[in-house]
Amino acid sequence: MNFVADDLAFLPLGGTGEIGMNLNLYRSNGQYLAIDCGIGFGGAAHPEVEVMMPDPGYIAERRERLTGLVITHAHEDHIGAVAHLWRSLRCPVYATPFAAAVLRRKLGEVGLQTEVKLHVVKPGAAFRVGPWDLQFINMAHSIPESQALVIRTKAGIILHTGDWKLDAEPLIGPRTDESALKALGDEGVLAMVCDSTNAMVEGESGSEGDVRRSLSDLIRGLRGRVAVTCFASNVARFESIALAARDAGRSVALVGRSLRNIDAAARECGYLSKLPPFLSEDDTQDIHDDHLLMVVTGSQGEPRSALARIAADQHPRIALGEGDTVIFSSRVIPGNERAIGTVQDNLVRRGVKLITDQDHLTHVSGHPARDELKRLYALVRPKYSVPVHGEWRHLAAHAGLAQELQIKPIMLEDGDVLSLAPGVPDVVDSAPVGKLVLDGSRLVPLQGGVMAARRRILFNGVAVGSIAVDEKGRLVGKPKVSAPGLYEADDSELARVAADFAQGVEDLSVIIRRDDEMLVEAAKTALRRALGKRLAKRPMVDVHLLRV
Repeated sequence: MNFVADDLAFLPLGGTGEIGMNLNLYRSNGQYLAIDCGIGFGGAAHPEVEVMMPDPGYIAERRERLTGLVITHAHEDHIGAVAHLWRSLRCPVYATPFAAAVLRRKLGEVGLQTEVKLHVVKPGAAFRVGPWDLQFINMAHSIPESQALVIRTKAGIILHTGDWKLDAEPLIGPRTDESALKALGDEGVLAMVCDSTNAMVEGESGSEGDVRRSLSDLIRGLRGRVAVTCFASNVARFESIALAARDAGRSVALVGRSLRNIDAAARECGYLSKLPPFLSEDDTQDIHDDHLLMVVTGSQGEPRSALARIAADQHPRIALGEGDTVIFSSRVIPGNERAIGTVQDNLVRRGVKLITDQDHLTHVSGHPARDELKRLYALVRPKYSVPVHGEWRHLAAHAGLAQELQIKPIMLEDGDVLSLAPGVPDVVDSAPVGKLVLDGSRLVPLQGGVMAARRRILFNGVAVGSIAVDEKGRLVGKPKVSAPGLYEADDSELARVAADFAQGVEDLSVIIRRDDEMLVEAAKTALRRALGKRLAKRPMVDVHLLRV
């Protein structure tokens, strides 16, 4: 891709036109800067997938020109892929103390803690990354130390907002630095690349302070065991729950690894210092039900989360039942409705009372609603608006609002190359993009053969035929068929499929049966035919050949 002197371009590889998987690139004079590197979840659209992330192939091929990766905040959709993708990037990483504390634990889990050069930058500080002149601006959000990034270049100033909101009472960390944003607007901003998550929501997002007061009132009136589930990274909410428990005479236990990791990172950075250490899962056995509150992972119905296992009565140490209460201090992320519904159904079946944001003020969003967006545009006054961090309907609503405010919007999706300078900003090129799936400890392409087979198996099942043939092409013993997910092992129908398969193999010519490759392909065809007689679907088939 060609570039000219003093050019400036923006290229999202993930997180534009979708929720999650944020990975953004800026290019100037041939040098690249990456901002955020996060994960997403499969959800209903990809039931075969748990965790996925953007394919960094485009920038990996140019990593000798990648000067650094800047993390705006420690949410999984902005930081969660660093440990998995860094070997493809091999660049220094820049983060605030809290994000760095979270990242160190993630890097340690994959053995990269000594390889990654991690630079800690104070919130609100100015710093340089290679040729890039950068500055953090404090933004309120649902996690400590969320930062907008100012990028100053010869071609103009860019404000990359990251995730943010306007909260008069954020509880942990400062309010959004409106004076710094106004000063930036006075300086002159070429473009603002801005969060679109709540661009369809009228009014304001609400305050953490209001949620704290509401939770305190709710918890004080409850009896029995109380469990509260929330986004683990929301340290202010974490603190609100603990203070509400203390006011109600309850001890607080943490249930779930991600909560313990966030607790450790927060205390390392000086947060939660007014709270005593939390109890462990084992400690809950010694606390009377009316004096116990548990903060539990699993607000999005994740099948292996602590709450999902508790709801299914499969947790080794924690149980909930008649007279207990679970408070969902979180919103439903689109795509997770069914999983959350399953967990809630299982809890109600066990006699547990549910309290959600539909009933009481148990949650506020960390993203700006329309009135907050209007306020930000009034402060920054950019020439151009570039909506990111949202699905297409969110981006369109954001673009419409910018247009109402007499600011020209530029709509993008992953892979678009937006030239911001020289000349009038415009999409001038495209880059290859894709998604990688975290499959155990390896990464595989979402659209590759492995996941295509996984999807087919998920919906149509799999059948495996086994045959033994001697060197002269004669069958040894009877061919066998196994079809997990299609038939029970003792199903008489499976026996008939196996018989038809055996007959199909026996009918093959000796010439075919002497050639391994020809025999396997012909046997697969015979197995498909045998299954096709009895199934109104086309399962994935394979044949194991033993030459004796």
